[in-house]
Amino acid sequence: MPNTVLDYINEHADEFFAQGAEAERIGRLTDKTVQLLKESGAMRMLQPADYGGYEFHPRDFAETVMRLASLDPAAGWVLGVCGVHPWQLAYNDRRVQEEVWGTDSSIWMASPYMPGGVLIPQDDGGYRFSGSWQFSSGTDHCDWVFLGAMMGNADGSMAQPPQMVHVIIPRTDYTIVDDSWNVVGLRGTGSKDLVIKGCRVPEYRTMSWEDVSGGDGQRRSDRTQTLYQMPWSNMFPLGITSATIGICEGLLRQASTYQANRIDANGVNVKDDPYTMFEFGEYMADLRAARRELIDNAQYFWDVTERGDTPTFAERAAGRATQVRAAWRAARAANEIYARCGGNALRMDQPMQRFWRDSQACIHHAIHATNTVYHAATLSSLGAEPAGPLRKMI
Repeated sequence: MPNTVLDYINEHADEFFAQGAEAERIGRLTDKTVQLLKESGAMRMLQPADYGGYEFHPRDFAETVMRLASLDPAAGWVLGVCGVHPWQLAYNDRRVQEEVWGTDSSIWMASPYMPGGVLIPQDDGGYRFSGSWQFSSGTDHCDWVFLGAMMGNADGSMAQPPQMVHVIIPRTDYTIVDDSWNVVGLRGTGSKDLVIKGCRVPEYRTMSWEDVSGGDGQRRSDRTQTLYQMPWSNMFPLGITSATIGICEGLLRQASTYQANRIDANGVNVKDDPYTMFEFGEYMADLRAARRELIDNAQYFWDVTERGDTPTFAERAAGRATQVRAAWRAARAANEIYARCGGNALRMDQPMQRFWRDSQACIHHAIHATNTVYHAATLSSLGAEPAGPLRKMI
């Protein structure tokens, strides 16, 4: 199936690039960028066909996010985050799918999944819901949101054992805190805070974390396509890590253009400096490897899923370690490349500095935390069964 979304982005590459600086200035995606993205159908890439989606292969989604992020980091990041939400909604209760997509299949959904709220059971079978959340990327342009929460008791106390839940909420039920996104990198993503003060949530708009992470919710769904059986721990990070790699590739492109005719402080044409050329070559290879690692990893889980197998925890842990390593490999390569571009690369009129700041901000996302992921992957490879926090986001 041709990737028409990627074709559109390539055709409008100059327009996407031109919007990046303005997005940083205003602290959210520009209206022009949103218009272009909606025209491209990018947010529909993982959306089910019966609701106007394209059901693209995860590889196509990753490559599209990388390309967009290399042009406009904020737009690539928002697509990487919000573009996965239709995939998760696709195997939720059909009632909420109809609520979200029934009258407008082009709407966007935000997040985050951090458990910032508590669900209090009500007599009617639903819940009362309150809380606050940070880092809701692209939220100004979204009409629904996935939010992480903890299950509570009727008296307001926390349920035991602790149970994490994903909750789906319409825009009318939460408030965006407009002045809450003042950061050094990824400013254009508009990843603002959200607040809810006591909205009602029907039971069918919730998903237990166990159902999401273990795949039980998918297996109960009537969607049997390979796409909607893929493990959450592979699909959810895919967009974020793809955006990270794409931003780093954008920095490399800016640096290569900048270095092509640069004369260094010693009066030497950089192209004639074998040391810089060696180092550029090394880190360019790291970026290529990071891209290939991530795409091959997605393909591996696609193949496992397509033949009807369920990936083991050890396989999922190894996959997460690969994703995390790809992100850090790319961000470190971008940092090294930028460091070799001289003092004038620090000037604010150089797009390079924006790509560099954004690339380093990417690895601050919780999905790129190395400690528990590497620990769990290593233990699993030795035949042990990781427990507790070591199973987090795997």
